[in-house]
Amino acid sequence: MRAVRHRDPTQPMAQATTSLPADNPFASPSTLPYQTPAFDTIREEHYLPAFAVGMAEHLAGVRVIAADAAPPSFVNTLEALERDGALLDRVSAAFFNLTGTDTTRRLQEIQAEIAPKLAAHGDAIWLDAQLFARVQAVHDARDSLTGPEQRRLAERYYTTFVRHGAKLSPDKQQRLREINELSSKLTTQFQERLLADTKDLAVVVDDAAQLAGLDASAVSAAQQAAEARGLTGKFLLTLQLPSSQGILSSLDVRETRRRVFEASVARCDRGNEHDTKDLIVQLAALRAEKAALLGYPTHAHYVLDDETAGTPDAVTEMLASMTPAIVTKARGEAAELQAWLDAQQPGTKLAPWDWSWVAERVRRARYDLDESAVKQFFELERVLQDGLFFMAKQLYGVTMKERHDLPVYHPDVRVFEVFDGDAADRPIGLFYADYYTRDSKRGGAWMSNFVEQSDLRRQKPVVINVMNIQKPSEGQPTLLSFDEVTTMFHEFGHGVHGLFSAVHYPLLAGTNVPRDFVEFPSQFHEDFAFDPAVLARCAVHHETGEPLPAELVGKIQRARKFGQGFASLEYIAAAWLDMAWHSLAPGAVVDDVARFEREALEQAGVAWELVPPRYKSTYFSHVWPGGYSAGYYAYLWSEALAADGFACVMERGGMNGQNGAAFRDAVLSRGLTGEPLQMFEAFRGRPLDTGALLRRRGLA
Repeated sequence: MRAVRHRDPTQPMAQATTSLPADNPFASPSTLPYQTPAFDTIREEHYLPAFAVGMAEHLAGVRVIAADAAPPSFVNTLEALERDGALLDRVSAAFFNLTGTDTTRRLQEIQAEIAPKLAAHGDAIWLDAQLFARVQAVHDARDSLTGPEQRRLAERYYTTFVRHGAKLSPDKQQRLREINELSSKLTTQFQERLLADTKDLAVVVDDAAQLAGLDASAVSAAQQAAEARGLTGKFLLTLQLPSSQGILSSLDVRETRRRVFEASVARCDRGNEHDTKDLIVQLAALRAEKAALLGYPTHAHYVLDDETAGTPDAVTEMLASMTPAIVTKARGEAAELQAWLDAQQPGTKLAPWDWSWVAERVRRARYDLDESAVKQFFELERVLQDGLFFMAKQLYGVTMKERHDLPVYHPDVRVFEVFDGDAADRPIGLFYADYYTRDSKRGGAWMSNFVEQSDLRRQKPVVINVMNIQKPSEGQPTLLSFDEVTTMFHEFGHGVHGLFSAVHYPLLAGTNVPRDFVEFPSQFHEDFAFDPAVLARCAVHHETGEPLPAELVGKIQRARKFGQGFASLEYIAAAWLDMAWHSLAPGAVVDDVARFEREALEQAGVAWELVPPRYKSTYFSHVWPGGYSAGYYAYLWSEALAADGFACVMERGGMNGQNGAAFRDAVLSRGLTGEPLQMFEAFRGRPLDTGALLRRRGLA
């Protein structure tokens, strides 16, 4: 359920709408532009009271809707639900963004306290028989509704209620409530333990000589990270979320590489207070039990029934169809890397911590491409302004103007106002950029919302992109690998999916689409990082001003397909692992997480110590707290759409306003107002051709 208030989001509104004390910033809608959170006045002590009153108000509003004496109609039932819960929406958006980007011990305590209460609050709504009866009545009469978006909303509400247990018997609903409450506690604990262990396992280096191979920017970042923890005179290599750490390709000292790799794969698997194995086993069992209560054989069946894939068989068929080619490709790459070691370092056997480093040397030899040299041409500010924002202007005609008058939750965060064209009277929304890593931020990269678009609420979107780029010392440039550049474009794809949303009802707005479709726009935008016009503007040597040589651009493009065996194998192994955990039958007992993981990978044909899954079970945050349970395959599924969609753009003239307008109209603006694959086909002009994906990855 989403909250709403009728007002212009660009105009202030000071009238209080809650029983909270007036000095609580959540007591009324933010008076800032677009209702963006007033982080200069929000304090930790404001959250719990706002959650308490917000849940009470929301539930009271729902009870009024459910008890309405008038016959159920679209307006007095579904539209009323879409309007309800404004306070809860405000506090949730601010709070849960901060727990991911800049958490504190107190915020973690609040999250642990509030998570089960929010789960119970949701159950009180979704399991309300009187309310469901009204929703079902509107759904049954949906053919009489005035427009396709209203019919779509009726279908989504009905489906969501049923998937939350509205049709279950009272005793089964009670058990469902218990499962949801316990699951919320466990996922919160998983997040806390992973954050803590990732911090604890950061590798401390005493001697700069052990960092040989890193450029000055990376060494500076490691030094600053150490100083931030009081480790003066030392260097700290913080860990990224995946198993394979990006820094491994540059570290020349093998022992340092080994330390980093072993720290990465040991996360939450050391038998200490941060171990997550007990949480994983409980979560998998609870999800299987919940699926059975709702009438599904497994959790995977439950999840995929509401995705574009439809069934676990469809997912496993896709994964199985690609696995042999991927494994063959990866083993061929391993043989090539071992041959290089045999020639350069006789007697050295390729180890997991060597793979990226040796691959980088082979890549250099084959393509004459030095990744550290490439980084010198990609300075963060230049990539942002002359790359990302230039692409947005050329493709969509939008202008991004930085604002310094809006409060942010951390000094590293920046805010940009987005306009259609250059006209200040055509505002679209706000774009927050939070790119630097810190101990208070979880790993990875993602997009989220502070305010969701809705014409019903008269709300314009406020979105945020988050990354974990190492911050150099004061005065040093932030230099990006090309992987980090493409990640910026990826997350901006999510961002414009939220910014360009033009939907009436918030339940259907922006990125509220199936998991295996939401990654389509983001992966679609990755390829624009290679556009010659983009590179000509943003790829400039940070010291000399020299543009990235044309031959180096070609090398980057050709080298992009190098190592796809490794990249594809670590990804598909994680996807298989996700499916294995969530294909457990109700009552199945897992008494050894490591053995279960090993056997699952062996059965799928992807078990190989040289290439561990991109995420091992104990730190697989995408699927335990992250919402991608039985859905990690979605990146590959969506990449097929993205590859074919981008091929369409190239066929029609490349990065121009006509193609941008077509994509914005067919996909980005539509939210979930239509069937996802139909939206893709409306843009592409035909059904999906998966051959574009194989060509993109160099597997065909």
